[in-house]
Amino acid sequence: MVKTVNGVDYAFRWCPPGSFMMGSPEGEGLRMEIPQHRVTLTKGFWMLETKVTQEMWESVMGDNPSNFKGLNLPVETVSWDDCQEFCEKLSQQSGFKIQLPTEAQWEYACRAGTTGEYSGTGNLDEMGWYYGNSDTKTHPVGEKKPNAWGLFDMHGNVWEWCQDRYEVYSDSAVTDPTGPDSGSNRVVRGGSWYSFAEDCRSANRFYDTPTYRGNRLGLRLVFVP
Repeated sequence: MVKTVNGVDYAFRWCPPGSFMMGSPEGEGLRMEIPQHRVTLTKGFWMLETKVTQEMWESVMGDNPSNFKGLNLPVETVSWDDCQEFCEKLSQQSGFKIQLPTEAQWEYACRAGTTGEYSGTGNLDEMGWYYGNSDTKTHPVGEKKPNAWGLFDMHGNVWEWCQDRYEVYSDSAVTDPTGPDSGSNRVVRGGSWYSFAEDCRSANRFYDTPTYRGNRLGLRLVFVP
């Protein structure tokens, strides 16, 4: 589905409701990725097929804070707070409730039915830009292969802010999780152009303060019909 706002196209891909195992099995992932646990998402959602580009950001916000300039490059150097303002303005202009994905939505969409370290072909060089192939810079969105649900750049290029506050996983099964009600740090996912391969895995997670800006941090959008 394509929505046009301010003359700029936003292509969204459908992610159906379902269940998956979130995180990594014991002994395979990093400390923040365990325990692996079952997550059920009862509502499907539309996810932007690429990261938000600088063209998208400029058309809504009127500025471009990015370090690496280019209309089809992912916007970066944006804080979680900046992303909330962008989502609010885009929602007003589009007539849809646009927001950052929850962490569970992000990993579910990234995996798109896969269980390995990387989605799509399973080959990181084919799926994303990271330290091993990026030439230490961002790249235009959509140049690598998409995953099974048509989503590009879920691995690398720039980290993506999620809606949730960070918390340690529980081993309990959960339904439609949205993260804790308190806490200061917000989750980021996906790795970046400067990340090593292990930091770009589907299960990998990190966090930053909501005011932090860096040239490895961007965003992707979702809306629930």
